[in-house]
Amino acid sequence: MTITVGESLPDVGVFLAQPEGPSAISTGSLFAGKKAVLFALPGAFTPTCSARHLPGFVEKAAAFKEKSVDFVACLSINDAFVMAAWSAKHNANDSITMIADGNGEFVRALGLDRDMTERGMGMRSQRFAMIVEGGVVRHLFMESPGGYGISSAESVLTYV
Repeated sequence: MTITVGESLPDVGVFLAQPEGPSAISTGSLFAGKKAVLFALPGAFTPTCSARHLPGFVEKAAAFKEKSVDFVACLSINDAFVMAAWSAKHNANDSITMIADGNGEFVRALGLDRDMTERGMGMRSQRFAMIVEGGVVRHLFMESPGGYGISSAESVLTYV
């Protein structure tokens, strides 16, 4: 079942991509008491994700801070080492919190996973974004398969 506006995020263990290596954290503690923007995508280093989705949020990170967003997070079903390398490539280290959901447990708990085995990618996250306040979903922006726009930084910024 897909999470909806007004529901609390599931409390699942994930890893943050840190310069010193992966850091385990629960989503409950990560989002507790914070206003955050979470965007998720099928995979690091994939075309739309690398050319548009992540770069848009890096570019607009300061605008989100100006609107009292505590942090902007990028989520993918990749390991923390891949997320760290991708973050470094896009100069996102200081502006985006990179969340590695390597086993897809968080995305599955959200009901936002997508089977991409036909394309050799296994289970992945759908492309989406959400505004979260105190662990509760306030806005949810879900893309159709192959779509991009609703969950872009520019779109989400108008709702913060």
